[in-house]
Formats: sequence, structure tokens, C-alpha cells
Amino acid sequence: MNTALITGASRGIGLGIARMLAEQGYGLTITARGQERLDAVTAELRDLGADDVVTVAADLADEDAPAAIAAAHAARFDRLDALILNAGVGSAGNIAEFPMKRYDKTFAVDVRAPFMLLQQCLPLLRTTAADSPRGARVIALGSITGVYAEPGLAAYGAAKAAMNSLIETLNVEESGAGISGTAIAPAFVDTDMSAWTRESVPQESMVGVQDIVEIAAMALRLSRQAVIPKIVVGRAGTDGYRA
Repeated sequence: MNTALITGASRGIGLGIARMLAEQGYGLTITARGQERLDAVTAELRDLGADDVVTVAADLADEDAPAAIAAAHAARFDRLDALILNAGVGSAGNIAEFPMKRYDKTFAVDVRAPFMLLQQCLPLLRTTAADSPRGARVIALGSITGVYAEPGLAAYGAAKAAMNSLIETLNVEESGAGISGTAIAPAFVDTDMSAWTRESVPQESMVGVQDIVEIAAMALRLSRQAVIPKIVVGRAGTDGYRA
């Protein structure tokens, strides 16, 4: 049985990917901050076909959370085919006035936690890669702001640029042994996280969640010989270099 661990799985892109993997019969470990929401999602994923679902309610700003999440997966499953690093936070603000408390929270959740979780999950990813024709995959949900600068999103963009670098380095270090990663870097996606900008970016112009799910599904289908480090997804009607 293939298995996946998905952070930020209770809504938005994370939930979309969880649904897709449930339909394929994956065993899943899903994590988000609220247990009640995770319980509701678990029932849905089982109805869709998930063979087994483990839930971990955790705040990724907590330094102990990544180890606890990885341990929960390892306690139930003996392999990890897909690690989906989806959870993230972000807020807008110009460099000159951006509060350092918000900066620290952004980097704790968007950089430190994914790094630590990847580190904790590498043993199981290596176990899977050793005997799987497709190897093991890491999918990281980034942002176009980590590739092209966007006014007012310096902290968020810098954190997502760090995520891109993490995935590129993972590929250099581990892809020869069958573990590879892809960072998906979209412009504004129609999720709760983008609600704050709907006055200037109409909801109907945003990238759909299902578009990102399809990209993740494609990456997971690739052979171990194919490595795609980054996919940038722009919005129709723009020059492709802005959120």
C-alpha cells in the first residue's frame, strides 16, 4: 500500500491532494491545527477510498510538531511514498514596516517546519525509494512570489524562495537514490489564504485548487529518472511574473 503524509490537509490545496490520493487507495497521515476539522476530513477520505487515515493535530510553529507528525506516520506505516509539504502562513506588508514577530512566524511555519519534517521523514522515504520503481516524492507548495518579487510580500516571498532552494538541494543530494522533489509555485490560488486580496484580484481570475492538484498528481506519476525541481503557475491575463 502506498502512503502519503500531507500537512495543511484540512482545507484548500492540501485537502484537494488528500482527496486525490484517497481515491487511489493511499494510506494517509494528515495534519492541521484543528482536530475537529481533521476528524470530519477523515470520514470523507475514508469514503473516497483511503485505506487508512492517521490524524495529527499540530501547530507547525511549535518546534516539536514535525518530529511528532513524522513519528505518528512511522508508527502506523512502514513506508512513505509521498511527502506533501503544503501547510503555510503568510501576511502582507512592506519591508520598512513589517513586524518581526510576523516575520518569525512566517519562517517558523514556512521554512523551519518543512525542513525539519523532511529531515525526520528521510529514513522512510529512503526505505520506499529502495524498492519502488517510482521512488519517493516530495511535493512542496510554494508561491510565485518565491520566484518573482511582489510588492508587499517580501517575507512570504523570501520564505517560499527558501522552500525552492530546499527542494533543489534535496534533488542534488537524494535523487540519485530515488527521492526527488518538486516545488509548485503558483500565483494566487482560490483558497481561504487568498481571500484578503479578492478586492484587487478577482476570485474568478485565481488559479483553481484542482489545477494544483492535477500538477501534484502528474509529479507523483513520474518515474524515478525524471526530476522536475520547480513548476511556476501563472494566472491567465497577466504577464506571468506576478501573483
